[in-house]
Amino acid sequence: MSAAQSSARVVIVTGASGAGRTTAINALEDIGFEAIDNIPLTLLERVFESPVQLPPMAIGIDVRNRDFSIDAVLSVLTRIEDGSEVDVEMLFLECRPDVLIRRYSETRRRHPLAPQEAPEAGIEREVTLLAPLQSEADHLIDTSDMTPHDLRSEIGRRFGGAGFDELVVSVDSFSYKRGLPRGVDMIFDARFLKNPHWEEHLRALDGRHSDVAAYVSGDDGFAPFFEKVLELVASLLPAFKAEGKTHFSVGIGCTGGQHRSVTVAEKLSKALAEKGWRVSTRHRELERRGKA
Repeated sequence: MSAAQSSARVVIVTGASGAGRTTAINALEDIGFEAIDNIPLTLLERVFESPVQLPPMAIGIDVRNRDFSIDAVLSVLTRIEDGSEVDVEMLFLECRPDVLIRRYSETRRRHPLAPQEAPEAGIEREVTLLAPLQSEADHLIDTSDMTPHDLRSEIGRRFGGAGFDELVVSVDSFSYKRGLPRGVDMIFDARFLKNPHWEEHLRALDGRHSDVAAYVSGDDGFAPFFEKVLELVASLLPAFKAEGKTHFSVGIGCTGGQHRSVTVAEKLSKALAEKGWRVSTRHRELERRGKA
C-alpha cells in the first residue's frame, strides 16, 4: 500500500437487517464517501490494491453477503488493518426487536435468516449471530426511535464534519434539442423569451455576455417570469434542506442552450447566492462546444 493511500478512511457499515443500513450508506455517499454494498468478502481486500489514492469509502456488509461469517469479516478487517495504514472504522446499526418486527410487517419483506418463517425467528438469530461484530464496533447507533431523516443527520454529524448538512444548489442551462438533463429536480422553459439568435450582432455570443443578458432581460415577459422562478425555488430550498436533501438542481432550457437559458441561469445563480445559498452553475451546451 502506497503512502498516498495510507490516509484513506473506510467505514464498514453493518448491523441488524431492517435497522437502516441502506439509509446510512446513502447518507455517507451524500457527504463524499464512495459507497460499495454487499461486496463478497473474498473480494474486499482487492478494493485496497488500487494504485491511485483511495477516496473515503463506505462498505456495506450484512448477512446477505456471499460467504458471510463473523470469523471471515473479522479476519478480513484484521488483514486490511495489518497490511496497510488504512483507517478502518466499523459502524453498527442496532434496533429493538419489536421495532424491527413492525418494520418487517409494514414492508412485508422476508428476513434473510428466516425466508420461510416469521421475521421474529430471523431477528432472534441475527441478534445472536452479530453480537461479536457489535462488540467490535467503533460506532453504535440505535435507530429504534429514529426516522430516516434522523439517521441521516446523525451520520452527517459523526462522519461529515463541519458543513455536512449544507444544501448545494446547481443551476444548469441546456438545449431542448439535445434532450433534458439527467437528474434535474426542477425545470423551467425560457423559450418564450426573445431569441438573441435572430440578432446578427448577438448570434455568436452567449448568455453570459452583457449585451445578450440585456437583450434577454429587456423582454417584457422576463421580469415577471424570473421573479416567480426565484420566489418558487427560494421558498422550496429550506424545506428540502430540512428533509435532509444535500443537493438540489434546477434546469433552465431554451432552444439552443446558448443565449436565453444561459442568461436566466446566471441571474438565478447570482440571486440565490445573494440569499445565502451555496450555488454552482453549469452550461451544458457551452461545455460541449468548449466555451464554458
